[in-house]
Amino acid sequence: MTEEYRHSAEFIDIMIAPHWQAYGPVLTEALRGAPAGPVVDLGAGGGHGTRVIAQALPEAEILAVEPTPGLRAVLLARVNEDAGLRERVTVLPEGFPQARLPGRLGALVAMSVIGHFDPADRGGMWDLLAERLAPGGRAVLNLQPPAEAVAVPEAQMADVRVGRRAYRGWGRAEPAGAGKVVWHMTYRVYQDEELVQEVQVDYDWWVLGEERLKEELALRDLTASPAGPAELGVYVVTRSRL
Repeated sequence: MTEEYRHSAEFIDIMIAPHWQAYGPVLTEALRGAPAGPVVDLGAGGGHGTRVIAQALPEAEILAVEPTPGLRAVLLARVNEDAGLRERVTVLPEGFPQARLPGRLGALVAMSVIGHFDPADRGGMWDLLAERLAPGGRAVLNLQPPAEAVAVPEAQMADVRVGRRAYRGWGRAEPAGAGKVVWHMTYRVYQDEELVQEVQVDYDWWVLGEERLKEELALRDLTASPAGPAELGVYVVTRSRL
């Protein structure tokens, strides 16, 4: 995963920023009432979600896990520039499951990252939640289409202007065996509508739908409840029994 994002990291943070206008309020509400911490932000990227967590749980210690160097540089700079974040956010460079996480968690946030985990690692994350969530704790995650290994036609996914330059992203997906697609991403930079840079990146994505999610969680006595608008695909995971 880190190798693919090494080529696209310079585009990711600015292109996902508009999506957090929708995700931010949903995540804030989903975290309401969670224990103060510690909270894990898994696949924190440049830290958009980290800031939401910090505002939603102002007393929580936060562990922001981001294995991609380019994205981690943005994350660390963003944390360092805010005195409040600097006091309570620790940036971890290892991915899951290598990252050393606390034995008890108030919450875990995994936004737009579940598809990067193969079934074994995904199961490991469910096991971790079952073992370490504190009473009242929860995980917040989102499921992104497709829910099955099917082709997705190319579509423009981002169009952001910074100064004189426009940053535009396109994506399409192809099936790659049972339970997996390959996303083909193209990032183009224009200045005065002239193409000045193009980067193409492919990465594997393990598909997961609501039914399968609930089946896997039920094996660990965990449940998932939808949160926010259905099109965002956000779920709150909690223990079935406390």
